[in-house]
Amino acid sequence: MPVYHIVLMKFKPHVGEAEIEKLKASAANMVGKIPGLQSVELNKPHPSTAHRSQGFDFGLVAVFDKAETIKVFAEHPVHLE
Repeated sequence: MPVYHIVLMKFKPHVGEAEIEKLKASAANMVGKIPGLQSVELNKPHPSTAHRSQGFDFGLVAVFDKAETIKVFAEHPVHLE
């Protein structure tokens, strides 16, 4: 059964679109390099629900094949990079 790891992010005011795009590309690049990581999505709140975002700028959802993979992910050099 897949396991969903959800991270909410607030960026500092000086973080620009270029840095955010680099983060998105880095996150997508981890798939296939970290065993058990099935997918990663990173995006802004949907406009219809953005008013409930409580100040969070982005959400990340990583899907793993099993719970034990989260530890592998957390310690993997590609993630640490």
